[in-house]
Amino acid sequence: MQKIDETRLEQDLEYRFGYLAGFMGFGEEDIAAIHGAASSLAPVVPQLVDAVYDKLAQYDATWRHFVPRQAGYEGALADSVESLEMSDDVIQFRKQHLGRYLEALVTRPYDSKMVSYLDMVGAMHTPAKGSKELDVPLVQMNALMGFVSDAIVATICGLGLESDALTQTLRAFNKLLWLQNDLITRHYQQQGIGAFA
Repeated sequence: MQKIDETRLEQDLEYRFGYLAGFMGFGEEDIAAIHGAASSLAPVVPQLVDAVYDKLAQYDATWRHFVPRQAGYEGALADSVESLEMSDDVIQFRKQHLGRYLEALVTRPYDSKMVSYLDMVGAMHTPAKGSKELDVPLVQMNALMGFVSDAIVATICGLGLESDALTQTLRAFNKLLWLQNDLITRHYQQQGIGAFA
């Protein structure tokens, strides 16, 4: 039986990621499958990004998060959720970030820098680690990740991969997105956000 330092899981990012990856069986074959999908997925990243933002714009609970100022964006902002348009600079700015994230998933090595990057993706959506004005509730992050996961699965299913490659690629992305989800959720847990009273 492997001994796990549960206190260290909460304090050491790489230890946490290593534990989760080992528990889920996320390894070199999965990384190879993810990287192997890069040439097929990279060209459809713009469509994936558009699909995500089309979905976000359908709900005031998700669209409202693009009205306050966000870290790294210095341009003009909409006065309200109702006046925020898909063509606004802030939306184009955020779309670029999502596109770079999706590209990173399929191109970057899964080393300590990538683990830190995946963790930063979770942290930046909370006021404690990201912009003070940006406070995305955990339920909205879960909705987003569920939609992104389904969009990636649908895209992979449409690539025409042979059965074994399709299965391997789907399983690899499933594990990866669960790892990402943990690295989002942990920042809410640290703040006591989203916990049951």
